[in-house]
Amino acid sequence: MKLSIIIVNYNVKYFVEQCIHSIQKAVNGVTAEIFVVDNNSVDGSVRMIREKFPEVRLIENKDNKGFSRANNQAIRKAKGEYILILNPDTILEDDTLTKCVKFMDNHPDAGGLGVKMIDGKGKFLPESKRGLPSPSVAFFKMFGFSALFPRSKLFNRYHLGYLDKDKTHEVDVLAGAFMMLRKSLLSKIGLLDEDFFMYGEDIDLSYRITQAGFKNYYFPGTRIIHYKGESTKKSSMNYVFMFYNAMIIFARKHFSKENARMFSLLINFAIYIRAFFSITTRFLTRIALPIIDALFIYGGLWFIKDYWERNFIFQSGGHYPLLFTFVAIPAYIFIWLLSVYLIGGYDRPVRLRKVALGMVIGTVIILVMYSLLPESYRFSRALIILGAIWGIISMMATRILLHVLNINKYRINEDKNKRFVIVGEKEEAKRVSELLQKTIITAGFIGLVSYHRHRHNANGFIGYLGQIREIIWIHNIDEVIFCAKDVPVQVIMDQMSELKEQQVDYKIAPPESMSIIGSNSINTSGDLYVIDINSITRMANRRNKRLLDVVTATGLLVLYPILFFTMKNPIGLFRNIFLVLLCFRSWVGYSELSESEIHRLPEIKKGVLNPFDTFRKEPVPGEAVARLNLLYARDYKISNDINIILKGFRDLGRR
Repeated sequence: MKLSIIIVNYNVKYFVEQCIHSIQKAVNGVTAEIFVVDNNSVDGSVRMIREKFPEVRLIENKDNKGFSRANNQAIRKAKGEYILILNPDTILEDDTLTKCVKFMDNHPDAGGLGVKMIDGKGKFLPESKRGLPSPSVAFFKMFGFSALFPRSKLFNRYHLGYLDKDKTHEVDVLAGAFMMLRKSLLSKIGLLDEDFFMYGEDIDLSYRITQAGFKNYYFPGTRIIHYKGESTKKSSMNYVFMFYNAMIIFARKHFSKENARMFSLLINFAIYIRAFFSITTRFLTRIALPIIDALFIYGGLWFIKDYWERNFIFQSGGHYPLLFTFVAIPAYIFIWLLSVYLIGGYDRPVRLRKVALGMVIGTVIILVMYSLLPESYRFSRALIILGAIWGIISMMATRILLHVLNINKYRINEDKNKRFVIVGEKEEAKRVSELLQKTIITAGFIGLVSYHRHRHNANGFIGYLGQIREIIWIHNIDEVIFCAKDVPVQVIMDQMSELKEQQVDYKIAPPESMSIIGSNSINTSGDLYVIDINSITRMANRRNKRLLDVVTATGLLVLYPILFFTMKNPIGLFRNIFLVLLCFRSWVGYSELSESEIHRLPEIKKGVLNPFDTFRKEPVPGEAVARLNLLYARDYKISNDINIILKGFRDLGRR
């Protein structure tokens, strides 16, 4: 056996599926075995691997053992001369494995090998080659000097920016996303250090390889796509603490006590600085747009108020009371913005219609409340109407400006009119087109592009791959989807690199899969188009479900003196009202879940009622109950909850 490929998977079902497909193409000419070590995923990964890839040697862990321990489990069982540690969010070129094995055969001094990595947009990933994170190297990296001077030998030793990315080099550290290792060497220096739960184990192992007299090589003769950030979200605080803690473990293990102590102090200082900026940035990002909206509305209402009182209400002199300026107006703004939020006006992508609808609903609420107030607190209906009109104008103008400035988080109707081309042959391209149309995406245009020139005249194709630049320009394409079944990975990577200036996004559709995968940002999972989405996890659905819970609980609390005499368990109802208001329960949840369903369905609050309550008078078999839970999660509608509450109304007091 020449090669043992090891993938550690944790809740990235669609990425590991695509990764294995690429491996199957790349193992031609290499005797190889594939291990997948699953760290207790709950997304259906294990079942998918069993059904689609029975030849894969699957190791199922009942808990998350971390990256190092999981890899070691497979390494101990591996029979290959070489071990390839591979991330699940990667795609190999068709010749990656043959070229890398040949390189290792021709370089007996090579203990480990890494390759050129590009991201989901075709950009080179600098971590393809790295230096040892000594205190000075780490300092320059953490405090931004390496970014300021990317080609400096002094300031950017972390990513070895001074080395040509298109030439083979000896390097200090291999990237954990792709590490080809000599198994005979691992038996001498030991396996991955299990003190590292995640991150840092690649640095430690690379260092031990060089200490043993072998070399680590960076080999750009082949490439892989690495959807960097898919398995773990690198912007999270959890990542910050785990990564820097791994650096401290490495320092204590390999540096002198004095250097390790200095390194630890530096790392801890960096953690607090990074944590402060991360939390602050995240908080400001979330509240930035509502604050801008509030300031614009308040400023506009101030001028409208001055104009209105000067020209219509107090022509002989006088002003509205301070209570109106500093209490009533902020209260109006709060109700308006809350209404916009609840209606989905702050969701991404931006929907101007929802912004306007939220403002209208907020205005109606304000006017109703206004009519119930004592005469002395009814300041002006006209100012409420004018303020609402100004609010709609200012909020729409702000969003249009952000859209024009091309700020991704504030794109208007970004997915509604996206224009796609699908590159592949007739059968697969049409399958992917149908998949795309069945997702939540509403496409403005879907064109089919043939991979082979002589087949592009077939019915349904608008051209062939050699014309892709012209097709993108003429049809104003936003996104190119490659069919992995028909288009070699080398060609996909070449196209991604060559079309960088076209400002389009890229996706890859694995064969026989219900997913189309891509990544546009290190901080997001990319736009993953899948049919079997759990729609109850969508932000709008979760918000609507919570809103229904609160409104229903409030109504039940008001009517409780009457309901006390009509409900089956009035004391239980009183308890449940407060459990729902305090966010411990929901009025509707799943029916009783089996062990397998707990891992398969998205997590929601335990319900007082469940979908089974709509069939109370009829016996429902266990399989049907499980199916009902799945349908409830996948096709959630607030009307379903309302129907369940109405049908099980008298049971709202049960435990």
